Amino acid sequence: MKDILPGREIIVELHQIGQFTKATAIDVKTMTEASIQGPSNAGDAMLKRNAIKRLEYVLKKKGLIA
Repeated sequence: MKDILPGREIIVELHQIGQFTKATAIDVKTMTEASIQGPSNAGDAMLKRNAIKRLEYVLKKKGLIA
């Protein structure tokens, strides 16, 4: 998988709630957090990637990255 946010330390947490899984990505440097939900059968890799992409969007919107 291509590194979406190169040079940044990202923590990703997955929490299954019934048939859904909540994926949360946290940028360690700015303590910015973004979460997504998806079906549990979508696979951890896809949920992680989507959470990191959401985090990238939030960081850009706040002007924290270019």
